[in-house]
Amino acid sequence: MSEQNTTAAAEFNATTELSIKDANKVAAGALIGTALEWYDFFLFSAAAALIFNVQYFTNENATAAALASFATFGVGLAARPIGGLIFGRMGDKLGRRRVLLITIIGIGVVTGLIGLLPTYAAIGFAAPALLVLLRILQGLFVGGEWSGAMTLVVENAPLHLRARYAAIPQIGSPIGTILSSGGFFIMTLVFSQDNFNSFGWRIPFLIALPLLIVAVYLRSRLEESPVFRQLEESGEVEKSPISTTLRDSWKQVIVGMAAALLGVGGFYLVTAFCVWYGVNILGYDDSLLLLGSMVAAFVEIFVLIWGGALGAKYGASKVVLWGGVASALVSVPAFLLFVTGQPVLIILAMTLAVGTLSLPYAASGTVMTGLFPANTRYTGVGMSQNAAGMLSGFIPLLATGFVASAGDHWWPAAAMLAFLSLFTAFAGIIAPKLSVDLPGFKH
Repeated sequence: MSEQNTTAAAEFNATTELSIKDANKVAAGALIGTALEWYDFFLFSAAAALIFNVQYFTNENATAAALASFATFGVGLAARPIGGLIFGRMGDKLGRRRVLLITIIGIGVVTGLIGLLPTYAAIGFAAPALLVLLRILQGLFVGGEWSGAMTLVVENAPLHLRARYAAIPQIGSPIGTILSSGGFFIMTLVFSQDNFNSFGWRIPFLIALPLLIVAVYLRSRLEESPVFRQLEESGEVEKSPISTTLRDSWKQVIVGMAAALLGVGGFYLVTAFCVWYGVNILGYDDSLLLLGSMVAAFVEIFVLIWGGALGAKYGASKVVLWGGVASALVSVPAFLLFVTGQPVLIILAMTLAVGTLSLPYAASGTVMTGLFPANTRYTGVGMSQNAAGMLSGFIPLLATGFVASAGDHWWPAAAMLAFLSLFTAFAGIIAPKLSVDLPGFKH
C-alpha cells in the first residue's frame, strides 16, 4: 500500500465516528476566526481605495496614488505564501489548533496597530514604510489562518458532508466584508469627509482588538482534528511537509490555486477596484459603493450555503466548473450595469458579480483539501490558497493600469473577470483526477 493510501485509510478510520454536533461546534469556532480574519483583511482593501492613497501616498495624480496604494495591498498578499509555508509546516507537525491560535492573535494585533499608525503628514516617509511593514506581517499571519481553519473544519466533518461544512469558513469572507464595509459606511455617515479622513477611518481598525478577545476565547475551546490525532498515534506525522508537498503534490498545488483564484481575485476586482473606479473615475459617492459591497456580501452568504449543499450533492469540482462558467457569462453585463450611474443598477451589478463568483468559492475549500493527503494537507492547502491570494493581490493594481491605458474605459476589467472565471472553471475539470481517494467523498 502506498504512503498516500495509508494516510487516506487512517483518515477514513478517524472520521467514521464523527458526529454532526462535533462538526457544528468546530465549524462555528472556525467561522468566528475567519470572519475576524477577513474583517481585518478587507478593512485594508477598503482603506486602500478610500484612505491610504490620500493619507499615506501623496501624489497629484490620483491614478498614481491609487497604484501605490493598491501595490501596498498587493504586498500583503505576496507575503501570504511565506506565511502559508511557515504556519502550514507547523500545522502539519504540531497540530492545527495550536497554529490557529497564533495566527488569529497576530492578525488582530497588526490590524489594531494599523489603526494607530501616524499619516504621511505627521511622520513623512516613515508612514508608508511602516504601513507596508504592517501589511507584510498581516499577510504572513493570514497566510496560515484560512488554510488551517479550512483543514480543521474538513477533518472534523463526516466525509459525505465535507462539502457542506467546507463552505462554512468561506462565509467568514462576506461577514468580514459586511463588518468592514459597514464600519466605514457608518463612519462616513457619522463624520464629515474631513473628520473621516482625519480619524474616523481608524475606528474600524481599532475595533479589531476587542473582537480579537472573543475570537481567541472561542478558538481556545476547539478540539484538535481527529485526523491529526490519528496521524500522531500511528506515527505518520510528516517530518518534512514542505519538501514532500513540492515533490509529490506540485500539480495539486497548481490546480488548487486555480480553483481558488476566482473567489479571491475576482472578489478583489469587484470590490477594491470597482470602489476606486467608481469614486475616482465615474464620480460615484463612496457610501453608495460601500453599500453595494455590503449588499453583495449579504447575498454571498446564501450563495455560499447553497454552493456547499450543491457540492455535497453533486461534487465540489462540478460546482467549481459551472460556477466559473456562470461568472464568465455575467462579467460584461455586470460592468454594463455598473457604469450606468443608477444607484440600484450599480448595487445590482456588484451583487450579480459577487454572487456568481461565490459559487466556485463555496466549493474551492473542498476541492483543495481533497487534493492533499492528511499528513501534508495544511501545507498543501496553504500553498494553493496563498498562491491564489498572492496573484489576486495585484489584480486591482493590474485592473487600474489596464483601465487607465484604455482611456478609463471599463472593458479591460470585465475581460479580467471573465479570464479569471474560465481559469477557475478549468480547475474543476482537472481536480477530480488528482484528488485523494476517500470512500464516500464526492470530488
